[in-house]
This record gives sequence, C-alpha cells and structure tokens, in this order.
Amino acid sequence: MPPRRLLLVRHAEAAGGPVDAERSLTARGERHAAAIGSWLAGTGLVPDRVVLSPARRTVQTWERARAALAGAAEPVVDPRVYDNTVEDLLAVVRDTAQDVATLVVVGHSPSVGELAGILDDGRGDPGLRRQVQTGFRTGQVAVFGLGAPFPALDPATATLLDVALPGG
Repeated sequence: MPPRRLLLVRHAEAAGGPVDAERSLTARGERHAAAIGSWLAGTGLVPDRVVLSPARRTVQTWERARAALAGAAEPVVDPRVYDNTVEDLLAVVRDTAQDVATLVVVGHSPSVGELAGILDDGRGDPGLRRQVQTGFRTGQVAVFGLGAPFPALDPATATLLDVALPGG
C-alpha cells in the first residue's frame, strides 16, 4: 500500500452572513479554492476519500478544488466536521477505512488548525511546524504522513510533510 497521507484544509475565504452554514465563498475565495486543486494536482495528492463539513463554504471550496483533480473521490459530508472540535475531527479521520491512502478533510477554524498543531510528531521540518502554529489561514493546507492506518491516529503520531497556501 502507498504511504498514507492526511490533508487538512481550511475552507477558502467566505463572505459574512446571518446564517453561518449558508455563507458562500467570496470571489477571492473561489480563486484560492481553485488554486488548492491546482496545487494538489501538481503535487500528485489526489485523494481517494474526501470528508467535508456541510457548510456551503466548505462544499464550494472542494467543488472548485476538485475541478483540477482527475480521479478525485466524491466527497462525503459529515456534520462532525462542522461541529468544529478537535475530538470530532479525530473521530472523522479514525473512521476512515484502512484501504484509503490519501484523505482530505475540509473544515473550519479553529479545529483544523488545532488538529494540525497537535498531530505532528516532531520529525518534520520545524519551519513547517511554525507555519501551522502561527495560525491556520483560510485556504491553507497541511499535509501529514502517517505510519499507521487512520484508525490509529492520535496526537503526535503523524509527520508534517508540507504546508501550503495556494493562491494566497
């Protein structure tokens, strides 16, 4: 089996609105979301599982990103991602089948950044770790390598391989 990868993506920039779950991407957010897809395609990180929050801005982020990714999996919407807790995101990741090689989770602040901050096992580049610890911006992507199946994921058990802000 190829190495397992976990990609944590914070949705692209969204407009304000009275109903949080219905907030749409801004024009800038749409461009950044498309850039995420181009970046993923360029790095060869085409996911075989994608889990999204039901919020409109996360769905739109993935729709625009996916347009650049031939063969990307159909997304699965999971309300636990919108619940926006580290514990819920960990549960979503741990529920991933063992045959999945690359998992993308598109979610929200603060949980996506907090999870990215606690997963790193310290074996990666300290500069990447600092990027994650200084704040997880809209449209940012963190890529982790896992040495064990997704159900075994715990804090400090993944290696931070890359951090990107495509189009940002």
